[in-house]
Amino acid sequence: MKNQVEEFNEYRQKMNDKILGDNNKIIKRIFNLDTNAFSAGALDIKTKELLGLVASTVLRCDDCVKYHLETCYKEGISKEETMEALSIATLVGGTIVIPHLRRAYEYWEELEK
Repeated sequence: MKNQVEEFNEYRQKMNDKILGDNNKIIKRIFNLDTNAFSAGALDIKTKELLGLVASTVLRCDDCVKYHLETCYKEGISKEETMEALSIATLVGGTIVIPHLRRAYEYWEELEK
């Protein structure tokens, strides 16, 4: 049985391949912009990923939260750092983001397995 990390990544890859396969110039540019925005620059990748995680949580985008959680995990960001960033997101976003915080915590636990 697949865990939610594998399911998310397989679905994301399959759909991204379909979307990008349509060769829409605007969509391709948006994907490219997103990739380049999270590359190292004046801010390092870890900082940018934590910023992306906070913004995604406040905007209540579960797919984005999962993506940034996984990238944070792969970049070596600790659980404590990640949860502190999520605490800021909850403070800024208010109690409406608590369900997203729950799912983020659960997803992080899957990453740690």
